[in-house]
This record gives sequence, structure tokens and C-alpha cells, in this order.
Amino acid sequence: MKRTTLLILLFTAFSLLAQDKFKTTAAIVNFEASVPFFEEVKAVNKLGTIVLEPSTSTLICTVVIKDFRFKMDLMQEHFNENYIESHRYPKSVFKGKIEKFDLKDVDGLEKEYDVKGKLYLHGKSKIIEMKALIKRVPEGIQISCNYPISVSDFNIAIPSVVANKISKTANTNLLGVVQNGEEKKYLTLK
Repeated sequence: MKRTTLLILLFTAFSLLAQDKFKTTAAIVNFEASVPFFEEVKAVNKLGTIVLEPSTSTLICTVVIKDFRFKMDLMQEHFNENYIESHRYPKSVFKGKIEKFDLKDVDGLEKEYDVKGKLYLHGKSKIIEMKALIKRVPEGIQISCNYPISVSDFNIAIPSVVANKISKTANTNLLGVVQNGEEKKYLTLK
């Protein structure tokens, strides 16, 4: 009897702890570094991971670099081998704090929050600030962020032959729905 009671208490405690984190592995991260009159430089990754820890207002996003997809295979190959060097730097990670965040305030109306944290990319890190739009949806909590990434901040070398065909800033977007328990991979890129 004592053993059964102890097991029930442990499972209850673990389920309560598990509810402190919201997660998805189906976040969509896309970026665009196009310049007018040249080939579109745009990629999407539909396998991003987002973790939201409401008790500490922590937001973590992890992306496997090789999971970015381009329209052209050659562009994807150059991105991985020459620019981002995904064999050396396989992931990009953002970890930050959402200012003035309280899970009780999250409802169906989108609210804007300031997020400040550190972005690790290409072996370098930089403190970045961005805005996050957060709201409750039937599937969980939707998080949407937009932020520019300057290639020079992360020592990403662009050969002079194509330097005028690629923007020095990649406009990056993140969209995901985090939830407790088992997630549903339902998001599609618009």
C-alpha cells in the first residue's frame, strides 16, 4: 500500500513538473537574404525545436542547420558547405528571457513581448533583442518572432563573386505552437 501511494505521488509530481515546459519539434524557421534583381536566397526549416518555460520566462529555440531547405539543391549545398559550415557547426541555438511574461495573461488575443537573449550561430554568439507575438490557440501556445541576423556578426564569409547577390542581413522568422504533453505536428508554411 505504501509503495502504491508513493508511486502515485511520484507520477503526480512528474506530471506537474512536465507541465512547467511547453515544447514543439515542428517549429518553422525561415530566412531570406535576397537582393533585388538576383536569384531568391530563401530557405525554410520545419523541424525547429522551441521550449517555453513559463516559470522562468525562458524561451529556447534550436535548429539543425542541415534541415534548411532551399528551392535549388546547389544553393543548399553552398549554404551548408561554404557559408554556414554545418559539418563544423551543426546547430543554431537561441536562449533568452521573455520580459514581463506570465502564462496566466496568455489568451486568444495576440500580445507582443520583448525577448532578449543569446544567439549561437556558426561558432559565435551575440546578444539579440526581438519582439515575440504570443497567444493561446486550441493546440497550445503560438509563438511568432521576426529578427534580422547580420552575417558579419557571426563571421559568415560570403565570397566576393556573389557578395552583391546576397544580402548582408538575413531576415529570419520563427513560428511554432508549443504545448504540454504530446505534440501535434500540424503547422504548414504559408
